[in-house]
Amino acid sequence: MLCGTSIGAYVGAAYAGGKLDDLEHWVRDLTKLRQTRLFDFQFGGSGIIAGRKFLQFFDKALPDREIEDLPKRFACVCTDLRSGHEVWLQSGSLSEAVRASCALPSLVPAVRIDGRWLLDGALVNPIPVSVCRAMGAHFVIAVNLNSDVFNPVNGTAPKEGNENGEALMKRVTNLPGGEFFRRIASHQSDEPSIVTVLTQSLTIIQDRISRSRLAGDPPDVAIAPRLGDIGVFQFERADDCIAAGEAAVEQAAPALEALMQRIEPVA
Repeated sequence: MLCGTSIGAYVGAAYAGGKLDDLEHWVRDLTKLRQTRLFDFQFGGSGIIAGRKFLQFFDKALPDREIEDLPKRFACVCTDLRSGHEVWLQSGSLSEAVRASCALPSLVPAVRIDGRWLLDGALVNPIPVSVCRAMGAHFVIAVNLNSDVFNPVNGTAPKEGNENGEALMKRVTNLPGGEFFRRIASHQSDEPSIVTVLTQSLTIIQDRISRSRLAGDPPDVAIAPRLGDIGVFQFERADDCIAAGEAAVEQAAPALEALMQRIEPVA
């Protein structure tokens, strides 16, 4: 089974649907120019990026797919905007569920599902080990993308959150509505932008909640790619992300092999 939160729901859904290779090809082809086309700006909603283009992969690879019809059991985590409760989506539209789990507060709109407005599950459960346990998993392999966001990587400091905001603003200035967005997100040279504050605040929340929840319910194996120098919106660096993931798996190989030895074959 697979459980995912935010971008983990995005990748997990592709894997559960047997389309991980297709997702890899898609993201590896994302240049800076192609990436800007994913930012479909809107004004007046609950988020400034509509998010429809961000899910175009699912529209093509897994059209009209229901979660319960996937070859593998899958659940994604969201947050109920009104109650703050943790919500596990295990049925219904796959693309809508992923969109809700990836709905970064104020950046991507909340999604209404079954009468509830849902948004990024990272606000309540960034690494859903507990969801896997509740669904019956005897062993859990967890992936933590925030293990080094505030720690030096290879002797260098991690990327400042301000660079994430600056990178995004540079890419959207020439898009429809981009100049307006640049104006509302403008800032003094020594002051973080609105986008920076939003993304960095979410990173801080994820880091603190992850530490707490993993301490109370640790996975059997943790895989922690070193991604501290990669910004939230740097989708064009898929090659670097994948390489970091492969390196993290290699580092965790002894623990993974030991875990496999503990798993008894199913009769």
